[in-house]
Amino acid sequence: MRFSEGTHRLHWATAPLRAFVFLIVYFVLLGFPLLLTQTDDGVRLELSAEVAVRFLLVTVPMTAIAVGSGLWAWLALRFRIDGDDLVVETGLLRKRRRSIPISRVQAIDLVRPLVTRVFALAEVRVELAGGEQSEIALRYLGRRSAQQLRAELLARAAGLPGHTPEAPERHLWRVPFGALLGSLVLRLPVLGAALLFFASLVFLVMYAEGGMLAVAVPVLLGLIRAVIAPMVMYANFTVATSPDGIRLRYGLLETRMQTLPPGRVQAVSIVEPMIWKAIGWARVEVTVAGYAGERQALSSTLLPVAPRHVALHLVSQVFPGTHIDAVPLLPASSKAVSVDRADGAGTDDVVFVSRHGWPCRRTDVIAHARAQSVRLTANPLQRLLGLATVHVDAPPGPVQVAASDRDLGEARAIVESTARRAQAARRAGGDPTHWAAR
Repeated sequence: MRFSEGTHRLHWATAPLRAFVFLIVYFVLLGFPLLLTQTDDGVRLELSAEVAVRFLLVTVPMTAIAVGSGLWAWLALRFRIDGDDLVVETGLLRKRRRSIPISRVQAIDLVRPLVTRVFALAEVRVELAGGEQSEIALRYLGRRSAQQLRAELLARAAGLPGHTPEAPERHLWRVPFGALLGSLVLRLPVLGAALLFFASLVFLVMYAEGGMLAVAVPVLLGLIRAVIAPMVMYANFTVATSPDGIRLRYGLLETRMQTLPPGRVQAVSIVEPMIWKAIGWARVEVTVAGYAGERQALSSTLLPVAPRHVALHLVSQVFPGTHIDAVPLLPASSKAVSVDRADGAGTDDVVFVSRHGWPCRRTDVIAHARAQSVRLTANPLQRLLGLATVHVDAPPGPVQVAASDRDLGEARAIVESTARRAQAARRAGGDPTHWAAR
């Protein structure tokens, strides 16, 4: 199947799936309460003829509405690839047409929630440069069709014919389940919360102090959010590299295949919490233009945990031609109020690097070609001491690159040299679109 030939619809199973979800919500919120009857002894389930008639009078029309809305939603969306544009048409009575240049594609995700995996369906999410309203979500296509659409979009974004076969990939790293679980547990906030939880249980049991539930329950919910939720989300995490970008696969209940085309990653951060440093572990976070808000938070992890040398190798794949540990880092000014000798900032011909933080060490990296601006700031205390901070700005995201507490003259020199390097890198690198055809 080629999506540049004719107009295409979503998979036909989308209509009954939407109707099913609608009916589940209806039954939970309204259908089940219709079967309950108020008596002198309280509320109880009653299956009398009167209750059955009342239930059917509401359920039959709601079923018709569910089926109609599912069919309407399926008929209302059509899409095709028209040259270098992805064209999405919506609406039946009032039609809307949206044409998106494939060159703006920042990432392509294949998402398979648990229910859709039963029906061999997949959702294609196309992330574009542009912020909150930049996502194109096609829910749902057949799994094979979704993979073909993804391959065609990536090929055209690279400047290749749409029928170009999917590029081969080279396996880089798979996160073992034990390492993932250990990395989530071996963090100071989690260990502190676990200690507080068990202490509250001890007080609850020994002294029958019911008020400790007000402590134990929120802490338990926090532990679930901090450990169980990420473990389910990042289970089976695999990283691979290919000519069309970095490929990520992960997820237990909802599986996701994410592809970041070359040149789309704006900035990278290697995160090393204190306990992880002793073990030699690190996490890699990224800023990708196009992801925004909640989508940015959910898609900012390039590698949840791995040995540090694996994290460094992955960064070298994202920013070819650099080795982070080989970049000389100059420490902050000795006039700074608090100076950590391990902190520092430095640059080479490819990237700008800033290392900071205790007890959680962060190494922030941005390619000169991805820098959007370079600026100098100084707070009142820094002005008093003759210091300043240099910011190398990327698009909004989890990675913010800055060199703090520099002597004012040094900070100005960093701004000028970094700006020159960024201009030269942009001229040499050119436009990241159609990279394979250049």
